[in-house]
Amino acid sequence: MSPVRPRADASRNAARLLQAARALIAEGGNDVALDEVARRAGVGNATLYRHFPTRGDLLVAVYADEVAALCERGEHLLTAADPLAALFDWLDAFVEHVATKRPLALAATEGPTGRRTARFDEWHAAINATASALVKRATPRLRPGVTASDLLTLVSGTAITTGDAARARRLTRLIRDGVTAPG
Repeated sequence: MSPVRPRADASRNAARLLQAARALIAEGGNDVALDEVARRAGVGNATLYRHFPTRGDLLVAVYADEVAALCERGEHLLTAADPLAALFDWLDAFVEHVATKRPLALAATEGPTGRRTARFDEWHAAINATASALVKRATPRLRPGVTASDLLTLVSGTAITTGDAARARRLTRLIRDGVTAPG
């Protein structure tokens, strides 16, 4: 027996709710009023709660979309002509993600005990796999021994400590100079 697919209107409503939540979170942070999310999406509160029973469920769904978009961008860049430029294009997107989505990530991934949830581990693994694939393509143009973990640590640190995506991207350009093989 095949799995039951959601009705088309239910899928559209969920997408509209996520779009509204994403916009409201960007405007005012994670404490967005759920009634406002439903209103902006043009659906009733019952529809919102049917799709996302709690604020946490909504935050997880919004953040899951953000991680998926970041990883999809990396997948697309795997076909770029210049592997080093592709790697740093994606790292710029990653830096922006960390600098602007960190509060959402923390809200979406902390369990009741304050520990990270299994979803966090899944998202972390997906981001690491994307970075690893991009680094593997760019390896001939990187200094020997540079790993995806090295780069993610360096650029995450710039994004977290600056809290400013533009400055973090500037620092990522400096990192690029440091990890690129001479010649």
